[in-house]
Amino acid sequence: MTARELTIADLTRILRECAGEDEGVDLDGNILDTLFADLGYDSLALLEASSSIEREAGVKLSDDAVSEARTPRLLLAAVNAGIPATASASAA
Repeated sequence: MTARELTIADLTRILRECAGEDEGVDLDGNILDTLFADLGYDSLALLEASSSIEREAGVKLSDDAVSEARTPRLLLAAVNAGIPATASASAA
């Protein structure tokens, strides 16, 4: 995959693929600022998702960065900040 900005649609797909989806949670709703714990994802699920993100976006997040990103918005910001500027510019 060419490096490009990861979107909430990309992230929800990755979460579903890596850890499934809690029946009581609508990942298609406005979840950007919802805690991952409230979405049903624990630290192990997020570490698995970060491995998938690394493969897709080419961005390796440290375990600390993953644990500090408590919401989808924070995780997307961490991932998208890690995409090299040259890759983002060439993808545009």
